[in-house]
Amino acid sequence: MERTPVYFGVRLALIGLAYVGTWAAFALLGETWWQLAVAVAMAAVFGQVGLVAHELAHRQIFRGRRPSETVGRVVGNLGIGLGYGWWQDKHTRHHANPNHEDLDPDVKPDVLVWSQDQAREAKGLPRLIGRSQAFLFYPLLLLEGINLHVGSVQALFRPSTKQRAVEAVLLFAHFALYLGAVFAVLDPVRAVAFIAVQQGLFGVYLGCIFAPNHKGMPTLKKGEKLDFLRKQVLTSRNVRGGWFTDIALGGLNYQIEHHLFPSMPSPNLRRAQPIVRDYCAEIGVPYHETGFLRSHAEALASLHRSGAPIREAAGAK
Repeated sequence: MERTPVYFGVRLALIGLAYVGTWAAFALLGETWWQLAVAVAMAAVFGQVGLVAHELAHRQIFRGRRPSETVGRVVGNLGIGLGYGWWQDKHTRHHANPNHEDLDPDVKPDVLVWSQDQAREAKGLPRLIGRSQAFLFYPLLLLEGINLHVGSVQALFRPSTKQRAVEAVLLFAHFALYLGAVFAVLDPVRAVAFIAVQQGLFGVYLGCIFAPNHKGMPTLKKGEKLDFLRKQVLTSRNVRGGWFTDIALGGLNYQIEHHLFPSMPSPNLRRAQPIVRDYCAEIGVPYHETGFLRSHAEALASLHRSGAPIREAAGAK
């Protein structure tokens, strides 16, 4: 549980250099279709910045609330256009009740349905998409970056959002600087293509980080109660891999350990894993761990099963 200042110092410096470097490359290349390669690189950098915002929200970097929130707003709102306060509130509710159909905002049937009960009650867009949602999942992730921007702006109109003025100034400063730079350097056609590639792949990257963590694992319903350990372990999935997986997924491949110890610095999660895994085996709690591709296959299979009632209803007509 001890802080790792050297690790985070190096990590933040490298990500900061990558962020400045991609924008410098963008400025130097000028008006060319090679900017789409920069868009791909920038999507990856934005994803890494998003992971830093996640670490700050959990106070993995700083112990105190104020420095975590201050840097988090700069990194999230100004850096990548992600409303830190909105996302922190949403993510906190997810951690308190992961995969709970009534309490976890990440499994609300806004676009996709996450269980057959949700599918039976689905109307509108979730019902339209639900029958083929496993096949549409990755194409829909292309819109996730834009969806996060929209959610961040919408939160500014809610009284419950903290520091709304600061959030708004930093958020719209990002939009102004991002769009201003893109349209100042590129002609309209290339600018739109750059934004589509950069924001689309940014959404896909974030989706590939977060989707394997819980999708396809058991969901909980109203009235179902588990103790803290079982609630966190049974609804989470770990993803096996080496150092590259740890970096690419920001340590969230150790999702079980992260949910049990959310403020544990991400580089220490791998050290906690054998302790948690052995303890779960000792008390008879299933501990699920699989490879990266298999984790996505399990998530997609679960999405397909969840949409079965919609397909059956359509076939009965």
